Amino acid sequence: GGGMLPAERGAPSGGRGPKSTFRVLENSAPHLLDVDGESGLLYTKQRIDREALCRRSAKCQLSLEVFANDQEICMIKVEIQDLNDNAPTFPSDQVDMDISENAAPGTRFPLTSAHDPDAGDNGLRTYLLTRDDYGLFSVDVKSRGDGTKFPELVIQKPLDREEQSHHTLVLTALDGGDPPRSGTVQINVRLIDSNDNSPIFEAASYVVELPENAPLGTAVIDLNATDADEGTNGEVLYSFSGYAPERVRDLFSIDPQSGLIRVKGNLDYEESGLIEIDVQARDLGPNPIPAHCKVTVRLIDRNDNAPTIGFVSVRQGALSEAAPPGTVIALVRVTDRDSGKNGQLQCRVLGGGGGPGAVPFTLEENYDNFYTVVTDRPLDREAQDEYNVTIVARDGGNPPLNSTKSFSVRILDENDNPPRFSKNLYVLQVPENNIPGEYLGSVLAQDPDLGQNGTVSYSILPGHVGDVSIYTYVSVNPTNGAIYALRSFNYEQTKHFEFRVLAKDSGSPHRESNATVRVTVLDVNDNAPLIVLPALINDTAELQVPRNAGVGYPVGTVRALDSDFGESGRLTYEIVEGNEEHLFEMDPTSGEIRTLHPYWEELSPVAELVVKVSDHGKPSLSAVAKLIVRALAGPLPEAGEPQVNGEQHRRPHWDLSLPLIVTLSTVSIILLAAMITIAVKCKRENKEIRTYNCRIADGSGGGKGKKKKISKNDIMLVPSEGEDSRGPLNVMNVVSSPSLATSPMYFDYQTRLPLSSPRSEVMYLKPASNNLTVPQGHVGCHTSFTGQGTNASEAPPSRMSIIQVGDF
Repeated sequence: GGGMLPAERGAPSGGRGPKSTFRVLENSAPHLLDVDGESGLLYTKQRIDREALCRRSAKCQLSLEVFANDQEICMIKVEIQDLNDNAPTFPSDQVDMDISENAAPGTRFPLTSAHDPDAGDNGLRTYLLTRDDYGLFSVDVKSRGDGTKFPELVIQKPLDREEQSHHTLVLTALDGGDPPRSGTVQINVRLIDSNDNSPIFEAASYVVELPENAPLGTAVIDLNATDADEGTNGEVLYSFSGYAPERVRDLFSIDPQSGLIRVKGNLDYEESGLIEIDVQARDLGPNPIPAHCKVTVRLIDRNDNAPTIGFVSVRQGALSEAAPPGTVIALVRVTDRDSGKNGQLQCRVLGGGGGPGAVPFTLEENYDNFYTVVTDRPLDREAQDEYNVTIVARDGGNPPLNSTKSFSVRILDENDNPPRFSKNLYVLQVPENNIPGEYLGSVLAQDPDLGQNGTVSYSILPGHVGDVSIYTYVSVNPTNGAIYALRSFNYEQTKHFEFRVLAKDSGSPHRESNATVRVTVLDVNDNAPLIVLPALINDTAELQVPRNAGVGYPVGTVRALDSDFGESGRLTYEIVEGNEEHLFEMDPTSGEIRTLHPYWEELSPVAELVVKVSDHGKPSLSAVAKLIVRALAGPLPEAGEPQVNGEQHRRPHWDLSLPLIVTLSTVSIILLAAMITIAVKCKRENKEIRTYNCRIADGSGGGKGKKKKISKNDIMLVPSEGEDSRGPLNVMNVVSSPSLATSPMYFDYQTRLPLSSPRSEVMYLKPASNNLTVPQGHVGCHTSFTGQGTNASEAPPSRMSIIQVGDF
């Protein structure tokens, strides 16, 4: 749109004058305007857009310089008038804004301005909020110094991001055209969170039941605290409260991010059955306000505590086995930290009840879990001298728990057992002719008590063998019960005897018992046969037999005696020499000699027969005699002569034995008198006589005691054990009988007796005391007994019979 030039308006339309020319000298917008050179018409070459041509200028003009008719220069100014052909526009379709939710009402936020290229009234005029959420915002239009207007967003009410975090507003820009044109922009308001919310737990308190001794890592509770804030303001961290006790921190742990509480330590119901955990939750925003909750953990009791046994007092020292039932030996207290059935206790003594192997103790309940251990039956130290008392406590849990505790009880010995012999009857055997002091055997009594209560001593109870005290026969070792012979026994005099041994302990009061000992004397072949018929002179006898006596004529009978018994006294007769021609025969049993040849006198008028009489002992003993058999031509000898005829042969046997009996009696009397004479002489002689020694021991000291008369019954012959049997010395051994043993006087005689015998035998006169001690050290006296038996193989004694001594 431009205007007409003046020249154009003033020229006539139909004149014929000269032709006009127009030439544009200057053109500010040749692409938009131009002047026709012939007509001078100013025309637009294209649509003119003022906003494009004059964007920043409120007034838009174009200028041209036209040289007209080569005479005149015309200045043309063309003003481009604005049309409301542009609506206000915003730089973008939407605008995002972040506003803190704690922004106070009245807070302003500049908004983006709209642009309207139109000028004047067609330009931008105002802004309007065409969409507002609940009147929270408003727009205030402000003008700058250059006249442009810009909007400001004003907060009208308090904002709450937690209520609505986003707001969408539509800002409309209006220009001043008629009709006005508008442009809009969407404003997205995002409220920026402010830490104005604290975390909130689902509940203020929680109650959790948990078994005690739950495994480590067991989940207790998963807490959940929410915070309406976002970001770090809403990120919750869990922890125990600062004032939570240290025990809670030892027992539990809490995950800071998830709030999961787990078991960290060993939970013990007995320590505390209820545990309160204070938990706080706080966000990570500035100035957080933490929230709190309480978790109460109730522990469920488990039977995790065994009963506890404690000895309040235990009896000191040993307990006498004589203690009566019900004696208190200990006071025990038994407790269990568990509750309910888990803490209900049953207590007993292990091994009690009276069965096999049971201990003699029981448990008695007093009060408040106190028990006393008492004896429930009599004690016997010999059965068991020490007990290990074990207390067993068991609770009522499922499964139950047991506890044991032990202490030792030593039993003190009382003298409640007498000595007991291993046998009621001891049978001992001893061969006759034993050595005085020989060991016969032992008795044994055992006492199960201890110390002096069990120390046994032995003694022999008073008794007699016939009229003689037993104390002269045997003695007993008081310590070990060994029994010794005090004399040499003779089977022919004593075959057996009995006595009683007393065993007594040393307790107070003492206890005792006794047993019977039977000593059997064994027969020994100690007596050789003694030929008593016919009468021998120098072991020789002469027998006269008439001629022509014929076969079977009794020449004579040999008769011998043997004091031994049994086989040792059974005799056998035989002819050992002089009968080589078998002229005679001898009955081995009766000893009768008969003719065996009818003409023996012609073959041997004088026959010398050696007859042997042997017993059947082991070893066998024998006697020999020489019989001279002569044949007589004259009449038979008279009666009483050693002629054997029919009438003499038929005399009674007691007539033949009468001389023997008289001889034996005479010899015995002589021997007894000799022994008594020797004994009396020994007592009177002094020590200067070297042939024998006599020593007197007075039991009261000084030898002033009353002397006791010695009878023939007080002396007996025993074989010697100390001399060599090969020596020519014949010594007699005389041992005292009870009367000598009980006298304060004892003897130790050794002398040569004027006895001659083909047998070499050593004899001693030696009365001995009960303790079998023999005085030693005197000149001329030999110790004939030392308390130990001599080996029989070294000096085998052969006992001399009374009959042999009579021959002396």
